[in-house]
Amino acid sequence: MNRERNVQRLLVTGGAGFIGSAFIRYLMTKTPFQGICVNYDALTYAGNLDNLIPVADDPRYRFVRGDICDESLVETVCGQYEIDTLIHFAAETHVDRSILGPQAFMETNVLGTFHLLEVIRRHPRIHFHHVSTDEVYGCLGETGSFTETTPYAPRSPYSASKASSDHLVRSYSETYGISTCISNCSNNYGPYQFPEKLIPLMIVNCWRGRPLPVYGQGHNVRDWLYVDDHAAALWLLLRQGKKGDTYNIGGNEERRNIDIVHAVAELVAEKRGLHPNELLRLITYVRDRPGHDYRYSIDSSKLRETLNWHPHHSFNQGLHATVEWYLNHESWIERVESGAYKEWIAQQYAL
Repeated sequence: MNRERNVQRLLVTGGAGFIGSAFIRYLMTKTPFQGICVNYDALTYAGNLDNLIPVADDPRYRFVRGDICDESLVETVCGQYEIDTLIHFAAETHVDRSILGPQAFMETNVLGTFHLLEVIRRHPRIHFHHVSTDEVYGCLGETGSFTETTPYAPRSPYSASKASSDHLVRSYSETYGISTCISNCSNNYGPYQFPEKLIPLMIVNCWRGRPLPVYGQGHNVRDWLYVDDHAAALWLLLRQGKKGDTYNIGGNEERRNIDIVHAVAELVAEKRGLHPNELLRLITYVRDRPGHDYRYSIDSSKLRETLNWHPHHSFNQGLHATVEWYLNHESWIERVESGAYKEWIAQQYAL
């Protein structure tokens, strides 16, 4: 077994995004971490410092606004804070956006990762953890699951850009001997997720009586992972993940998209005092997305067996908590939907 890494000076790229901010909140509130955590984020459309309000005043937390393609600034920050570990969340992630405009995905996900790796190559004392996705593996039929040795077969510009970044990390580890680790996760959900993604979109639209758009017949299957369980796995991997290795992180909770919509509608209907059918009639079937993968399924037995990780939230528990959070955070939703969160962030942080 590897000697446990002593993570004390941590740089988090994309820490204002959904999963990155969840990781920082988890680190600050649910672990014994006593070091410095630097959130490095360019604050693009999905980067929201509102997500860090619960820890913004913590003396262990710092924020630096910056682009991961700015190699000089990344290197300066690493030196200034004597960074010993970098966890890389920063990425363009929405498949639909990658179909409409793939260039930003190549620039951020591929070139951005390259620039970070160049900094690590010059400062090999820094351990680099790369957060990736199960979408790099492609599409499954009715049976089977992705393992860490499944061949890559990306089918969208987004998944191709993430596959490329995975290959870059692996190649730098092999060629230059730097300390790296890669994790590939299934679909995350939970509080603070930007409401373009399926679960928050359905919650908000159900609450406001808007149409519930569903691709095709909604029979595509995904494995769902509550974001705090992902954060716990990542904190474990930062300390104990084997150098140069890859780990799958999944919730073992496969659901069809249409079943997700029904589950959300039933929970929101209960909160609104409605019969679920009053919300289910809002379902609108739309033309399927080009290259829409039918099914993803993650086999995370390696992580479970080698590092004794397991998710603490069933899908039903996680979905209840997520619906409750959105219905209790109307002001957050309004700021995101209107774009006012950008102005609010600028005022709060003098950006």
